Amino acid sequence: MCRPGCAACCIYISISSPLPGMPEGKPAGVRCANLDEENRCRIHGQPNYPQVCSNFKPDRETCGDGNEHARDYLTRLEALTS
Repeated sequence: MCRPGCAACCIYISISSPLPGMPEGKPAGVRCANLDEENRCRIHGQPNYPQVCSNFKPDRETCGDGNEHARDYLTRLEALTS
């Protein structure tokens, strides 16, 4: 379900645990420091890939049919859980 270049989960949700390059975590709406210019994770599959990121499982409900759906869904989810 993960679409190359989407990165909605790496931008629109907050992450409270430390991330490489973001020791205080990541606020909602802020690009993860580990995204490259094409919205691909530079550390995916590496030993320092965070467990919180590994635990996130993209699915049809979350990601929908396009990046806009993923952005809107995750933004709503973030608002409901903050």
